[in-house]
Amino acid sequence: MLGVRRAGVTETALRLKEKGVIEYGRGHIEITDVRALENLSCECYMVLKDEYDRLLGIRPLADKASP
Repeated sequence: MLGVRRAGVTETALRLKEKGVIEYGRGHIEITDVRALENLSCECYMVLKDEYDRLLGIRPLADKASP
């Protein structure tokens, strides 16, 4: 689904694992440091996350405190 060779996915996963951002094995990936993963991602991550949240009706935490 990513449109890249498996070797590229393996290499990237290994780099993220070395940085302590993820753990993986046997087809399962666990994000161990969400903030670090967000910081390592491109600027499009927040654009996509905001749109996803908007479509699902998820408000930012700051908005949830308001009535």
